[in-house]
Amino acid sequence: MLDSATEPKQSQRARRSAVSYCAGLAAESIAERHYQMLGYDTVAKRWRGAGGEIDLIMQRGSLTVFIEVKKAKCFATAAARITPRQMGRIAQSAEAYSDCLPNGSLSDMRIDVALVDAAGQIEVIENAFGA
Repeated sequence: MLDSATEPKQSQRARRSAVSYCAGLAAESIAERHYQMLGYDTVAKRWRGAGGEIDLIMQRGSLTVFIEVKKAKCFATAAARITPRQMGRIAQSAEAYSDCLPNGSLSDMRIDVALVDAAGQIEVIENAFGA
């Protein structure tokens, strides 16, 4: 078995990428369960739209919530990982998804950010991109 000092850089990178991917899936699962405990139903996971991927789409009654999940050691670091460009892409995808809703862009909807820390705790910022 190779230790990290002798392991090829490509293998190290692939392992870190796989760990990061699994941590992201776990954070999305934490966020999904949080919303379900609040009475939301899961509509879609990792939905791809015109601007990119939306991690979770949840619904409660007529309200549709688009959720971007960010995981880091602490909430502040997770929040800092959301760039203005990413916000624009998520909003563009949410708008594209609204075409599927009964009232289109006039539907009751919002974009939340779910921050997950290293301990698996969650902090939700509702209507995170709103004014």
